[in-house]
Amino acid sequence: MVLIIMAKRKHPPHPSNNRMSRAGRKPRRRRARGRFSGAQAGPSDGSTQAADGRRGEPFSRAGGAFWIYGVHAVEAALANPRRACHRLLVANGAGGDVVAAIARARAAMHGRPPPESVDRGEIERLLTPGAVHQGVALLAKPLPPSSLEDVLRNTAADAAIIVLDQATDPRNVGAVLRSAAAFGAIAVVTQDRNAPPLTGALVKAASGAVETVPLLRVVNLARALWALKDAGFWCAGLDPTAERTLAEASLEGRVALVLGAEGRGMRRLTRDTCDELLRVPIMPGADSLNLSNAAAIALYELKRRRR
Repeated sequence: MVLIIMAKRKHPPHPSNNRMSRAGRKPRRRRARGRFSGAQAGPSDGSTQAADGRRGEPFSRAGGAFWIYGVHAVEAALANPRRACHRLLVANGAGGDVVAAIARARAAMHGRPPPESVDRGEIERLLTPGAVHQGVALLAKPLPPSSLEDVLRNTAADAAIIVLDQATDPRNVGAVLRSAAAFGAIAVVTQDRNAPPLTGALVKAASGAVETVPLLRVVNLARALWALKDAGFWCAGLDPTAERTLAEASLEGRVALVLGAEGRGMRRLTRDTCDELLRVPIMPGADSLNLSNAAAIALYELKRRRR
């Protein structure tokens, strides 16, 4: 699988948009047009469930409650005051550490549903085949929508954001969210039409990160990049063919790291909208890095240099 990181713009779209060098630059950017609504939402594992937890028909992105599973994901959802929860299932014979984690999360938030003891098979019937639920599942509503504008309204001077161009694997996107939470990125941005919905599989892979890091869906990724530039972000794309490495770049201030889909990489317009193209150095002969691995390495390098 091929991971792509965005390219340096050789020719600005308009003379008035020429950017100075990183040191002492005073960017002049074209104002982005339109709004960039980005629901942090998403339903279930390929089907919606009714309030009683029964499997339903294929969902819409504005769908209702869905099953969150896995200890860390359920624990984080229960502790999140923005998450509405309906049913909590715990498998008979679940380990003491699982029961203790769920009890702590429920104690931290008033009004959570009581745990229902059920057979493991009952949980498995409610989830997609092969879901690793660790003996616990939570029927919950999607989080209230967030937008890029909401996130940028109160942004630190050294904020980092991850932008994904057509990343479609929910487990990869979930792992990127987990890395974003670990290294302090304030959001992950995806295009609405070419990104997976916020399913139980994605939430499980994120290991609780969806409760703290907004997953923002935008209609037009290039316009979203211009909005980030207007907010003072330097948009750096990751591309294995880039001349400079992340370690060689000067990445002070606000930075948006842009990564393309594995295999296809970034689309031309996304690449052309980036300010700089950088690469993660790997050994000669190695094919590529997994998308989530590259995101984690890039975020670590950014964090390391800002200590």
